[in-house]
Parts: sequence; structure tokens; C-alpha cells
Amino acid sequence: MQIKFYIFILVIKMATHAASVSCLLLFLSMFSVCFGQAPHRRFEYKHSFKGPHLMQKDGSVPFWQYGGSAFASDEQVRITPSIRSQRGYIWSKYKVPYDHWEVEFFFKVTGRGRVGADGLAFWYVDKKPDGVASTPEQQHPPQHPNQISVFGGPDKWNGLAVMFDSFDNDNLRNNPYILAIVNDGRLEYQHTTDGMNQQLGGCLRDFRNKPYPVRAKVEYYRKTLTVYIHSGWTNIDTNYEICLRREDVTLPKDGYFGVTAATGGLADDHDVIKFLTHSLIPPDEPRTPPKDQAISDDEEERFKKEYDEYYEKLQQQKKEFQEKHPDKVKDHILEETFFEDTETRELRQIYEVQTTISRSIVELNRKLDEIVGRQERTLSAISAVQAAGRGGGAPPASTGGQPSPPTTSEIKRHEVDTILNTQQELQRSIRDVRSVVGDVQAKASSIHNRVDSVAQGNQGNQDFLLTHELRDKISSLTGDVSQLLRKATQAPTVQCPPQEEYPNCLTPVYFIFLLVIQGGFFFLYAVYRSKQEAAAKKFY
Repeated sequence: MQIKFYIFILVIKMATHAASVSCLLLFLSMFSVCFGQAPHRRFEYKHSFKGPHLMQKDGSVPFWQYGGSAFASDEQVRITPSIRSQRGYIWSKYKVPYDHWEVEFFFKVTGRGRVGADGLAFWYVDKKPDGVASTPEQQHPPQHPNQISVFGGPDKWNGLAVMFDSFDNDNLRNNPYILAIVNDGRLEYQHTTDGMNQQLGGCLRDFRNKPYPVRAKVEYYRKTLTVYIHSGWTNIDTNYEICLRREDVTLPKDGYFGVTAATGGLADDHDVIKFLTHSLIPPDEPRTPPKDQAISDDEEERFKKEYDEYYEKLQQQKKEFQEKHPDKVKDHILEETFFEDTETRELRQIYEVQTTISRSIVELNRKLDEIVGRQERTLSAISAVQAAGRGGGAPPASTGGQPSPPTTSEIKRHEVDTILNTQQELQRSIRDVRSVVGDVQAKASSIHNRVDSVAQGNQGNQDFLLTHELRDKISSLTGDVSQLLRKATQAPTVQCPPQEEYPNCLTPVYFIFLLVIQGGFFFLYAVYRSKQEAAAKKFY
């Protein structure tokens, strides 16, 4: 509102001082462009997916079809695991019925190596590959076709492909790289050059092994393609950077969305966490949904009532479980909330400080833009004053022979001095803000370097300590074995004294006598047992 007021006052002053009509029209056009209406955004659930409870009981993702090496879980869809020579995909089952759209998807590319492969791709094509085409009623995903090789997608396609290339095939040291290619179905992707001579545009961004999910936003509105990238260093939703923008881009209608990935000799985990689609409706078009997506008021009311009932039932079940099992609830809270090791705590603190610094930089940039805008408005006012002073002629003629009263809209000399002083103060403030921004950026870069050095140092220290401990154990074991061997060689041989031969005391007569006695004992025992059993039978 304040900016609108300043522009309006400036236009009135220019008109009052008889400035040129072209300059006035220029300001009015800038005013209408800057404050034009943005398109209406509507969430399209049939072309989106996100957790939790992403995967259904039958293993499927609603309104989507996945296959190859891809598999779904409750929180994400892993397109390819970190195994060599894997290819996976996930495609939407339904066509896109709207002309303007915006897709924002969250993904993570993680791997143990310094270099990964091959990459991930976002697709909007008029036709899915032959091996993955299916009806919406299909339940079991097919295997990945063999003819697909461009990041798990087709070599030739009619539509748009935004590729996140991890591996440097052309040895130009320009990867990881993000590029967009529009194809009419006749162009074949060039693997040797990483598609550099076929791209509409791109940017060099490292999207591997980030603490937070990397975000990509692809917007197609009025034949203008724009790609924004979120680096994944912070969890601030507004930290998007423009990667490419190209006008006069024509894409086919009624296409399909898809995400594919592939691995080669090197392997990374390619995970898609969210895929959010919004249709963009221009301000001059009606906001009526398509017929196949519109629902009646009765159905809407029924869905809302069912949702409220399920939500109340869920809350009641949670409350009953907490009352019946207070120990389990307490242990779960303690385990999830209060347990944290030292490394996780330090890393979390570093990320929190980094996020705070990033927010401070964003706020300083906003204030700097305000100061620059004020300076530009001040310079425009001074230019208008100087133009009015140079072009001022005779005063307008009076009416009825009376002299016209002096105008009160003239700017005095002290007002000009005040404006110049204000301009100098603004310049000094800008220099101060720039120095503060430079210091903050230096601190942020030092923190990033410290995180990398700490991670590398911890790994190096652990390897060194493990190697040193193993070396000490092996040395002590070798010493003990050597000492035993020396004792064995130096000890004198000890001979045992001869043992006397024991006399044979058992003669045949004694042996026969013992056998007779033993047989007599057995006979007497048998007679005794038979008498006992006969006496016991008398009671039955």
C-alpha cells in the first residue's frame, strides 16, 4: 500500500509540473504490470502424491503406477535403490486436462561416493512409453521395458523433460547439472554430450546428499516455462532460486506426468517424497472445475461428515489407548522426543544456526531492496524537479484581468537540499547493509566449510583410531606368541618315572563266586516283587 501511494504521488507531481505524456504513460504501465492479478492456483489431487500413508494395503499408490526397480513405502517412493544398473519409474494414470500447471516435487539423491550416477528426470509427455502404458484399473505394475535408457525414460518423446544429471559423461566437470529439453518426438537424446546442445536452458546445482529434501518447481503458464530450485540446505519454503526461464514454449495437451531414475556403474538412492500439482487459472477465465472432477453439494457434505466421524473415532481410540497403556505412551514419547546423541545434536544446532543466518540474509535483502526503491523514487523526484525548473515558462494568463495567485506547488531550495541529504544518508545506509550482508555470507560459508571439515575429520579420526587399536592388538598378540615359542624351545625335557606294574588280584575262583552271589540277589529280589504284586491284587 505504501509503494502504491508513493507511485501515485509521483505521477500527480509529474502531471502538475507539466511533464511529458510519454513518461506519465510509462509510469502508469509499470503500475499496472507490477500490481497485476496472479493466476488462481487449484490443487489437483489426482496428479499428486505425498505421505504419510502413501502406499495402500495392496502396495499401490492412488492414481499412479510405478514399476521397474521402484517401490513405495508409507512416506516416499524410491525410484531406484543404490544398486548398479537399476531403472525405475512412476507415472500418473490420468491425463492432465488443464493447459497451465505448476508441479512442485521434493526428492533426495543420496550416495556414499563423492560422485553419483546416473540421475533423475521429470517428464510431461503426450504418451507414456509402450512398456508402461496401462489403464487406470491395472493393479500389478509391469516390468521396466528394455528400450528405455534416458534416466529411466524414453530416448524419444513428445513433451518436456527436466533432467537432474549426476554423472559427467562429457568430462567437462559441469555436473551435477539441471537442464530442460523440449522434444517433438523426433529428437534423440545425446548421451555423450549430456544433452548440452539440446537444452532450452539449465543451471549448475549440487542436489546430492543434502540435509533437507531438494525441491524443484516446474511452472508452465501462458507458454512460458520456468524452473525453480530449492538447494536443500535449509527448510525455509521461500528459498527458491530461478534455474531457467524460456518463453514461447509449446507443449502438447492432455499429457502425463512422470518421474524416472536410473543408475549405472555408480549408484545412488533416488527418492521422491512429495509430488504436488496445481492447475493455474488465468484471472480472465472462469474457475469452474472440469466435469469429471466436479462433485455435487450432497457428495461434498457426505465426504465432510464421514471425515469428521473418522477423525472423532481416531481421537477416541488414541485417548483410550493412552488410558489403557500409559507406560507405553510414556516410553514412546521419551524415546522419540528426549533421546538424542551428541553428533545429532551438534548437527541439528549447526543447521538451526544456518537456517537463522539464511533468514537474516533474506530479511536484509528485503530491506536493501526497499532502500534501493526509495533511492530510485528520490532520484526520480529530483529529476522531475530539475526538468520542471528547466522547462518552466511564463505563468498562465489571469482571468478577468486579475493577476493569478502564485502557485504553492513549487519546490524550494531547502527542500532540494533536504532531498540530497536524504540521498546521501541512504547511500551510507546501503553501504552499511552491504557490509553486514557480506559478513553474514562469510560466516555462513565458514559454517559450511566447518561442517564439511568436521564430517571429514570425524571419519578420518575414527579410521586412525581403529587402525591404531588394531595395530596394538596385533603387536601384543605377536609378542605373546613369540614368548610362548621361546619358553617351549628353552624348557628342558622332563621324563616321567617308570610306573610299576599292578598285580592281577582277580582270579577265576573269585570271579565265579561273585557271579553266584549276584545271581542269588537277583533271584531273591524277583521272589520279593512277585509276593508284593500278589498281595496288591487281593484288594481288587
